[in-house]
Amino acid sequence: MKLRNSLVLGAALIALPGLALAQDAPATVAADEFVWIMNSLLFLIGGFLVFFMAAGFAMLEGGLVRSKNATTQMTKNVALFSIAAIMYWLVGYNLMYPLGDWAIEGYFSGLFPSVGVMEAVGVDLANADDSSYASTGSDYIFQLMFCAATASIVSGALAERIKLWPFLIFSAVLTGLIYPLTASWTWGGGWLMSGDNPFNDFAGSTIVHACGAAAALAGAIVLGPRIGKYKDGRVVPMPGSNLPLATLGMFILWLGWFGFNGGSQLAMGSVGDIADVSRIFANTNMAAAAGAVAALILTQVLYKKVDLTMVLNGALAGLVSITAEPLAPTLGLALLIGAIGGLIVVVTVPLLDKMKIDDVVGAIPVHGFAGIWGTIAVVLTGSYDGDATIGAQLLGIVSIIGATFVLSLIVWFILKATMGIRVSEEDEITGLDTTELGMEAYPEFSKG
Repeated sequence: MKLRNSLVLGAALIALPGLALAQDAPATVAADEFVWIMNSLLFLIGGFLVFFMAAGFAMLEGGLVRSKNATTQMTKNVALFSIAAIMYWLVGYNLMYPLGDWAIEGYFSGLFPSVGVMEAVGVDLANADDSSYASTGSDYIFQLMFCAATASIVSGALAERIKLWPFLIFSAVLTGLIYPLTASWTWGGGWLMSGDNPFNDFAGSTIVHACGAAAALAGAIVLGPRIGKYKDGRVVPMPGSNLPLATLGMFILWLGWFGFNGGSQLAMGSVGDIADVSRIFANTNMAAAAGAVAALILTQVLYKKVDLTMVLNGALAGLVSITAEPLAPTLGLALLIGAIGGLIVVVTVPLLDKMKIDDVVGAIPVHGFAGIWGTIAVVLTGSYDGDATIGAQLLGIVSIIGATFVLSLIVWFILKATMGIRVSEEDEITGLDTTELGMEAYPEFSKG
């Protein structure tokens, strides 16, 4: 039965182009509509996969914080995504994509602060915003998911000592202004894409991940470490409350990354596009696996025991590393890129601790250091659409990270001066769940 149905379906698919070609005018329209529909479908599928990464961030953070702060992390993740959705519509989408209308050419959008607008109900191809690309709604929802991810990165790094509302205000600024501004320099056709050697970042190792890490680093510096984290010249471990939950979060993020990288192909209307999406999936998976194995081996060598949290972050670092160019590498090179990302995490987590920068979930090493590595690694393959140069890659890295860090630092200092960003010492010791929210994630355990 399966074979017969496949043959019938195959015959129908073969016949349809033939029927269209029998009439010259409809053939062109049908082909254009097919490409437009398939591209839109790719964005929608990729979009809901990347949306599921919000659950992954929440579970990862909920497992890596102590039980007294787990409810706060859940609240932050729901709220930051919801705020990002509103801010990206209100300002971010049109700030990120100026459509050729710049207030300052290549640097700042002339459409700011216009709200995003969808196409008309029941629109046909002739009246679509871009008949050669995809529906505006599908592009908007796909890009929104990337925007929200930047705030999720910040959430984990600053856990267990930051006040809820100042964090949410920062998330609004980050998702509505800072991220869309720096992303417009690349994906919006800004100054980093001009010239003979443009900056190459396929799906956002720097544009998204290192941007979020830079915002988190600025916040961690202004906020300071958790009470008791660094004592008498040593680092005091503060184990997470639920490693199985954190592991689930990592696997959800791994799954969502197929949409993150695969959807960034931005086209699904040809055999070549579909083949490329499948190639991206394979490379993405290989890099994640290599990052996990590399972290597993290195922690065994360094500490004589495997550290699960490092393995989880090793897989994520592999994913971040391959995100800048998931199409061009061979599977062998994807393995190498991901493995180096995993090694970077194991090395840089204790490096931050030596600097007394407290990153609860390892977000800065995973998304920042591995993101930088992945963006530089693009030169190993030359990128999918031309030769990437080390100069252009470094310029993009320094510009995006530098601008994000400085702007974030300004916002954090303003928030600190006006409303305070850190909970009291008593509240931090008691836990943010009861002091900030008045509820606990695991009340049956705390009550005995």
